[in-house]
Amino acid sequence: MTNELLAVRNLKVGFGTEAGVAQILDNVNLTIGPGEIVGLVGESGCGKTTLARTILGVLPENSARIEAGTIHFEAKNLLDMGAADMTALVRGRDITFVPQDPYSSFNPVFTVGTQIMDLMKWKSPVLRQQATLEPQAKIGRYTRARYRADRDRVIDLLNVVQLPQPEEILRKYPHELSGGQRQRLMIAMAMLPEPKLIIADEPTTALDVTIQAQILKLVRRLSTERGVAVLFTTHDLGTAYEICDTVTVMYAGQEMESAPSDGFFTRPSHPYTKRLLESLPSRDHGIRGIEGDIPNLVDPPSGCRFHPRCEYASSECRNARPDPTTVADRHVVRCYNSVTDLDRRAAQ
Repeated sequence: MTNELLAVRNLKVGFGTEAGVAQILDNVNLTIGPGEIVGLVGESGCGKTTLARTILGVLPENSARIEAGTIHFEAKNLLDMGAADMTALVRGRDITFVPQDPYSSFNPVFTVGTQIMDLMKWKSPVLRQQATLEPQAKIGRYTRARYRADRDRVIDLLNVVQLPQPEEILRKYPHELSGGQRQRLMIAMAMLPEPKLIIADEPTTALDVTIQAQILKLVRRLSTERGVAVLFTTHDLGTAYEICDTVTVMYAGQEMESAPSDGFFTRPSHPYTKRLLESLPSRDHGIRGIEGDIPNLVDPPSGCRFHPRCEYASSECRNARPDPTTVADRHVVRCYNSVTDLDRRAAQ
């Protein structure tokens, strides 16, 4: 527990639909340590973005409901916090967000500089220091001295994220910047409040391969230099391999396996993880799909949700979801018939 920055435990989230309640997250567990980059991988619709938004506290109030579980951040359960405290103390300060599409996150009618300085007005690290010294003090007007200090901080960080001529960048409108520049700006904005955790929701999906590599390298460097943890959601296993310390794979709202990156890619233990890795193009076998379809989450399969598509499924897989089992150091799998167990039985 002492080495956990974020600990999600037995989280259940449902969404109301016309067909009934869709069980989007089913007793999900996730742990992130300080300064660690954790990849959350899986097919579209597996619950990655819902988990990220639940941690941030930005689920739609009219349709989503948290049915069970806890989200402890620095030992405080975020689900017990009110909306005002979450906004004032956590979201946009200790936990920040990098979206998939940076263009839609900017207001097209204001310059980039205006929008960033508006962020600094309410989320500047200076305010955190003031709140520590004077907990009861209210935020005063945005003084010229603090504006200059915040602007200097912005310029410095734009240089850090390798945006040339930052003064000129701040005078531009979002449509005048390239996709890579906008994503670097979003990363800079996420870093400005000096957070402890950044949630990056598929931040390289809309970029070309060359720019993707640059952004991944930038995120890795900033995390290492500044000790910031990152929850990196992606459906791209190659991206996860490049940047992540630990990888957690999800399927249909359940986490299947979590392991350090090298163990995840070289010694997968869950049958779904193994099939997911085999689906990558290879000179040896071409492209292999996974037979079957993703289940309907309004009426999901009982037990392990992968069992209708799993060649090793047994009656216990259908009756109850397996508990987490440790197969190696920090390598945890939820499976009654894991690849590790099958190999062990074959060797006996």
